[in-house]
Amino acid sequence: MAKCVPDDGQSGYRTPEDVHVTDERRTPVTDPTLGVHVPLAGNDVTDARLVAIGDSLSHGFQSGAIFNTDLSYPAIIAHELGWSGYRYPTYNGFGGLPVNVELLLRTLETRYGRAIDWWEVPLALFSVRQWMDELEDYWERGPGSVIGETATINHDLSVYGWDLRDALSQTAAHNLALLHTPKDDLIDQVVENHRERAALRVYPTSERYRTFTAFQAAAELGEIETLIVFLGSNNALPAVTNLCVAWSDSGYDDLNRKSDYTVWRPTHFQAELDQVAVRVRKLPARHVIWCTVPHVTIAPITRGVGGKVSATSAYFRYYTRPWISEQKFDPRQDPYITGRQARDIDSAIDQYNLSITDAVRSARLAGLDWRLLDIAGILDRLAQRRYIDDPAARPPWWTPYELPPALQALHPLPDSRFLTSDGTRRASGGLFSLDGVHPTTVGYGVIAQELITIMADAGVPFFHPDGRTPRTGPIQVDWARLIQRDTLINTPPANIDSALGVLGWLDQAVDLTKRWF
Repeated sequence: MAKCVPDDGQSGYRTPEDVHVTDERRTPVTDPTLGVHVPLAGNDVTDARLVAIGDSLSHGFQSGAIFNTDLSYPAIIAHELGWSGYRYPTYNGFGGLPVNVELLLRTLETRYGRAIDWWEVPLALFSVRQWMDELEDYWERGPGSVIGETATINHDLSVYGWDLRDALSQTAAHNLALLHTPKDDLIDQVVENHRERAALRVYPTSERYRTFTAFQAAAELGEIETLIVFLGSNNALPAVTNLCVAWSDSGYDDLNRKSDYTVWRPTHFQAELDQVAVRVRKLPARHVIWCTVPHVTIAPITRGVGGKVSATSAYFRYYTRPWISEQKFDPRQDPYITGRQARDIDSAIDQYNLSITDAVRSARLAGLDWRLLDIAGILDRLAQRRYIDDPAARPPWWTPYELPPALQALHPLPDSRFLTSDGTRRASGGLFSLDGVHPTTVGYGVIAQELITIMADAGVPFFHPDGRTPRTGPIQVDWARLIQRDTLINTPPANIDSALGVLGWLDQAVDLTKRWF
């Protein structure tokens, strides 16, 4: 368990010496090539047109569950490539793993309407327990518990919750060894070993491949046209999902000990990244796109309260759960991290991203076609409460990110706030799903579009759905398809009120937040 050190003036919280603290976030990188010319590789089509190694953001996690994997950003890109051979894991049944909060909210809405009245709370709580029990039974003892022996390697090799060390060391054999006979617990109704169960649908379990890591599995796919590496978010994200700052120390690179920490010191991140870069260099990948790590306090899993630290600061005094309002927040009893801790974490992430950028530059100087997508910079430019609503906090480099016309036509305009409903339609948010960390379907579309633009510039060929007819001109995501599939954009659950009362109640009732990650 993580050993949190609160910044309360009494617990001795200190910023690690290798964290170079700055008030202003790094200037985003807008040139994927970093100004280093590398001759374009051939554009003949390979068997493995797209491979992704990453975490929940590449796996397709949404609203607390891995479920709609056909709408992950790699799946969106594969669709636009006109490539029908793309392979990815599926998690059909009870809204996926571990807890699909959208499905749960819609179940409550069907039974109790747009609001849960005070006299309905005991029945609603019973309904939640019953639903969670059915979910647990499905994945622990029912059809979802079956783990067959598979020999097929997916093109999406991402697993939610994974960090750099997981990508380096996790195997199907390791996950199989962690499975144990689950208990039918009426109180702690989380699906036991849910992450291991999810990973075993990503990685082949046959004896031949059982000990393969992500990089070994990718190598087995043969020549890769485009490899996307999007890792590192989970080396800092637990600090905000748990509202607990525990800087990495000895054992950070040990699968069995790293859970003691919620945010990696930059030197430890660099050591892990160096090993990942060595593995990537050995892969037969024509193009490699690395994504930077987003600043974790921009995602609406936390709400900044207490006002900004100063008139020009990007940071609030406290960061707590999004369903705790400014008026009701009490630092004596509510969970939080401080603005100083948020700044420290973001400063460390800036150093993570400098390391990723340096790895890409080094590879390009060696003649490899590695490119950079600065996701961190994109989200900074979409940060509603940090920058858009507070011009005084904007750094000199800041400009607003221009959403695609199809999203600009939506009303209200999708933004980075927590998604809410006025009872009939979306009232705010729209880029983040109901777990406050992972994108909605159109949010994944934004990531896919940025990657597609880089791929097209690298000479990657895109085809119409027949897989043979070349596409010409700028390659655009099929926004009409994604908007139609995005249930949170079109018809969000009506029981997400503006105060997020339902989600707050669920968090208290079933410890929802900790089950998501």
